[in-house]
Amino acid sequence: MFKKVLIANRGEIAVRVIRTCRDMGLKTVAVFSEADRESLHVRLADEAYCIGPAPSLESYLNVERVIDAAIRSGADAIHPGYGFLAENAAFARACSEAQITFVGPPPDIIEMMGSKLASRKAAQHAGVPIVPGSTIPAKPDKSALQEAERLGYPLLVKASAGGGGKGMRVVGSAPDLSAALEAAQNEAQSSFGDATVYLEGFISRPRHIEIQILVGADGEAIHLGERECSIQRRYQKLVEESPSPAVDASLRARMAEAALELCRAVGYRNAGTIEFLVDEGGNFYFLEMNTRLQVEHPVTELVTGIDIVREQILIASGAKTSVRQSDVQTNGHALECRIYAEDPYQGFLPSPGTISTLFEPSGPGVRNDSGVYQGATIPVHYDPLISKLCAWGSSRTEAIARMRRALREYQIGGVRTSIPFFDQLLHHPEFVAGNLHTRFIEEHSLQESRSATCIPGFPVTPLMAAAIEYVMRPRKKPATKQQSRWRDAYRPFLRI
Repeated sequence: MFKKVLIANRGEIAVRVIRTCRDMGLKTVAVFSEADRESLHVRLADEAYCIGPAPSLESYLNVERVIDAAIRSGADAIHPGYGFLAENAAFARACSEAQITFVGPPPDIIEMMGSKLASRKAAQHAGVPIVPGSTIPAKPDKSALQEAERLGYPLLVKASAGGGGKGMRVVGSAPDLSAALEAAQNEAQSSFGDATVYLEGFISRPRHIEIQILVGADGEAIHLGERECSIQRRYQKLVEESPSPAVDASLRARMAEAALELCRAVGYRNAGTIEFLVDEGGNFYFLEMNTRLQVEHPVTELVTGIDIVREQILIASGAKTSVRQSDVQTNGHALECRIYAEDPYQGFLPSPGTISTLFEPSGPGVRNDSGVYQGATIPVHYDPLISKLCAWGSSRTEAIARMRRALREYQIGGVRTSIPFFDQLLHHPEFVAGNLHTRFIEEHSLQESRSATCIPGFPVTPLMAAAIEYVMRPRKKPATKQQSRWRDAYRPFLRI
């Protein structure tokens, strides 16, 4: 077993990994940029090393500086979290060359499964159904038009590298194809350094279902059930839950076996996620593989009781998984809402700043994986994720009720957050009914108007709205001391 683990990340995921390392009796090392000097993960780690200025390319994405920090600290393993260098094969190789264990799969597997084209070919060879489309790069010539005609419109132009919806365009007809190819290639090149794109059939209103897998050092692969991630904005997941309200025992068994077969076929090791699209007829198609810890892993942990980060570390140290497939039992239902410092009613515009007040929810069935504290700053340089708020219940109905309660309790002052958006979403009758798909937010226009709440749970009457507007209106004269105290006390609760 390792003695010291460096976490090559920041924010809530760095805090999350530090906590499991502490549970396992392992020393921890944080790395941080100059913008993150006072961050929570820096405060919690046993040691911390500055690796450069705020821009990611000069700090968290700088392989040499991260490896140097690991060597100076004497760390014998590096956990990459998710994002940044987590799926960077060159970084995994650099760890090996420095004789430091990378907590993740082998670099060759990262490289192969990180390419959507290569992973689609691997899935095909393993007998796993893939979304109809090409397995070769698309070029802006007649061959692309011919392939598009074969697939039929609408279709997708997709980047082979990366994710998060970047380098992706929906094409409705032949005249739009050329411009979509050029735009997708340019975005893919600027985002991932790889302009390769391909064509894929467009599935309207699909559900996004993923299977969590673990493969021990001995090669034995197990699955931990599924998560549904259909509530998305521009292909970015916002809400995740386990199990999916649409997956029955038969579909779960078939998807899980397909995921495990793919892992065996490519010689996978460690934790990973196989992502599928499920159409309205219940047919599932391989979408991609994430060769890392997922943002949404807590919902699986809540329903299985298995610490996935612990399993990652055990496997990286050369051990089997601590559980066999027969040991995996699911209990109840869990939801996760990604709480961002964003204004969802201004196009999810980032809202960086200092958190002036903070009251975090707790109580039965509530877990909040957070990377902040009162007085912490949300910098402009990185993803504005504040925390991952999770709720567990014995049923989906109870989990939703607990999440609503947690959202009402959660108060964050100084920045705008996505909390009122989630409060609105979790009261939507179609969400409650489990009728989900990847265009749910757009179809139901959930970004067009603010949730009609002031203090959560209390309706805003016209008189209250007028009073709030009057109090918050800028004055020519400075506010009196009494007025300032009133505003400072109640500002965190005013959602107007």
